Amino acid sequence: MTLIAILMGTLVAGIGSVWLAAALSFGVLARYTQHMLSLAAGALMATAFMHLLPEAFESQAGAHDLFFTLLVGLVFFFLLDKAELWHHGHEHSQHGQHTHSNHHDHSDHDHHQHATQPGSWAVLTGDSVHCFGDGVLIASAFMADLRLGAIASLAVLAHEVPHHMGDLMVLRSGASNKRMALVKVSLAGSVTALGGVLGYWLVDQMQDYLPYFLVVASSSFVYVALADLIPQLQKRLNARETAVQITWLLAGILLVKLVSGMAHGH
Repeated sequence: MTLIAILMGTLVAGIGSVWLAAALSFGVLARYTQHMLSLAAGALMATAFMHLLPEAFESQAGAHDLFFTLLVGLVFFFLLDKAELWHHGHEHSQHGQHTHSNHHDHSDHDHHQHATQPGSWAVLTGDSVHCFGDGVLIASAFMADLRLGAIASLAVLAHEVPHHMGDLMVLRSGASNKRMALVKVSLAGSVTALGGVLGYWLVDQMQDYLPYFLVVASSSFVYVALADLIPQLQKRLNARETAVQITWLLAGILLVKLVSGMAHGH
């Protein structure tokens, strides 16, 4: 039962996020990109602070060790980001262009931002590894509690959307047409399910370490929200735009609360 739930959660998060990203990049939802960032930031922080961390701290594990794990997790994701930035920067410099490279920064839909580049496989490889990690995180949440797994899947879905939008942009600027770009990124997204299955087996073997898996998952969510999403929202806006941004951020938090309430009802 848990394994079926993990497979469903990882497929929805992994492939659903790619299709939603395509709708936001190429389709009818293109003008809502900024709102999606706010919503994702709210959902990620709410999932980490209201669900994953409390669940971990209710276990027998010591608070000191869990906080240390959280710190290590944040530093680890920072270094991972640095490695990715360096890798993309290196790739881009070979093409004599200067772009903000971590392919999250695409709210303005600059199609000319990425020159034709052979780096699309690097993007897809990085994306597959990332999705695999997401799968393991979703699995550990499901292993703790089905409700928690559903919430974690939703949060991963929300934070992968901006990420996949960047990937689609990079692939589109290469030789790929829209459909090929979508197929390639969907394949990378489907690796989430593979991570889910392995995560199920791994967490089953290491049941005592589940609280630590949950803390690592939350450090990933907190890092993505604070380092990737929120900086893109920190532009000088007029009062109305700021209010809209805050509303979407709160909507992300409320959405997690709502899903949690619904899951509680079962």
